Amino acid sequence: MPEKKKTKSTKKKKTKKKKVKEKRTKEKPKVEKKEEVKIAEKTKEVKTEEKVEEKKPEAKEEKPAEKKEEVVEEEIVEKEVLEEPKEEIVEVKVKEELESWVPKTNLGKSVMKGQTTDINKILDEGIKIREPEIVDMLIPNLQSELVLIGGRPGKGGGIERTPLRISAKMHKSGRRYTSTAFAIVGNQDGIIGIGKGRGKEGREAINKAIRNAKLNIIKIPRGCGSWECECGQPHSIPFKTEGKAGSVRIILLPAPRGIGLAVDDETKKILKLAGIKDVWGSTLGDTGTRMNLIQAVNDALMNLHHYRIK
Repeated sequence: MPEKKKTKSTKKKKTKKKKVKEKRTKEKPKVEKKEEVKIAEKTKEVKTEEKVEEKKPEAKEEKPAEKKEEVVEEEIVEKEVLEEPKEEIVEVKVKEELESWVPKTNLGKSVMKGQTTDINKILDEGIKIREPEIVDMLIPNLQSELVLIGGRPGKGGGIERTPLRISAKMHKSGRRYTSTAFAIVGNQDGIIGIGKGRGKEGREAINKAIRNAKLNIIKIPRGCGSWECECGQPHSIPFKTEGKAGSVRIILLPAPRGIGLAVDDETKKILKLAGIKDVWGSTLGDTGTRMNLIQAVNDALMNLHHYRIK
């Protein structure tokens, strides 16, 4: 009987030892696998670092060469743009439009044939101009300016004025943007016109504004209405005048020679194109709406026709 007890205890001990050995053998390969994975990852990282180090000097050498070429090309383009005179480009476009122009109105046909050659006669008789090519034919030295009616946020805060005013309208498909421009045209010799244009693109809006301004040209009487000067030359306006548009009201007074244009920058544009060199001005209302301001100035210049001038 004691031999049997010994065998049972020995069997239990042996089974326990076997289980412990099996556990150790199972755990060992796992540790080895983890170590192998770590070693493989380290070798990959080392290889990638070596590759990056090999590539970096090549990239550094290539990039500056590409940048230099791009910069040189940009500089050449900028020089070409600066060297090209803008006035010549505009004149070429006007000439091309006049060559392809087919007049539709009686006034346009008479201008095309050479029967009417004076724009002042047309304006004095009050004939309506319905084709901008008529103005291009009769006033070759016509100049144009854009009014800064738009705005965008500036770098240091506030509003930075722009010549285009962009507005958005919401549709099912999304926002649709339209651009608005306001132009002034004049020959700096008593003829002026203003116009507004809208379009999907900025260039389209500007072209429409200039076209409408040519159709709305008026003649402005000039003189020397200042009691301080009395030189008799047409450098100022003949008498005091007022104009209004919206909430803006402007008062223009004749000034002696040498005073200059004592008005804001936007009003100077229309007065310079009208050929007025000396004037005093004061404004009332919300002059930040530049479109109303220019319309008020135009109204004041039109009111100069209320009295006859010798």
